[in-house]
Amino acid sequence: MQSYTKKIIGRKELATFPSLKIKDLAVKIDSGAYSSSIDCSSINEVFVNGEKILEVVFLHPNNALFTGESYFFRKFTKKKVTSSNGNTQKRYLVDLDIELFGTIYHTPFTLTDRSGLKSSVLIGRKLLNKNFLIDTSKKYLNK
Repeated sequence: MQSYTKKIIGRKELATFPSLKIKDLAVKIDSGAYSSSIDCSSINEVFVNGEKILEVVFLHPNNALFTGESYFFRKFTKKKVTSSNGNTQKRYLVDLDIELFGTIYHTPFTLTDRSGLKSSVLIGRKLLNKNFLIDTSKKYLNK
C-alpha cells in the first residue's frame, strides 16, 4: 500500500506572500490550470542604469490587502497562457514565495489583471503536484 505525505488542501485557502508583505490572502486552488496566477494593478518594464526591470504593483485598490507598493524584478520572462474561456495572451512570469500550511514554496506566477474575478490568486498544478491532494468539499484548511 502506498503512503502519501502530501498535505490535504481545500478548494480555497489562505496564503501568505512574505516578500510582498501580503498575509492571509484568499487563493483559489485550480487543478485545471498548469501555472499559478496573481492579480496585479500595474505591470511595467522600466530601465534602470540600462537594465530592463519589471515594476509590479500587486492586487487592486478594492482589495483590503492592497498596499500600492511597487516591487521590482530583474528576473522575469513572458509566457503564453490560455485562459479558461479559450483566449491566449502573453503574460509576464516571475518567481514568488508563497506560504501554505507553514511551508514556503518558491514557484512561478503569471501576472495579470484579475480585478473582475472572484479570486486574486489561482494556484495551479505546477505547485500542487507532489505537494498537495485537493479535497474539493473543504475550504480554508490552512488556518
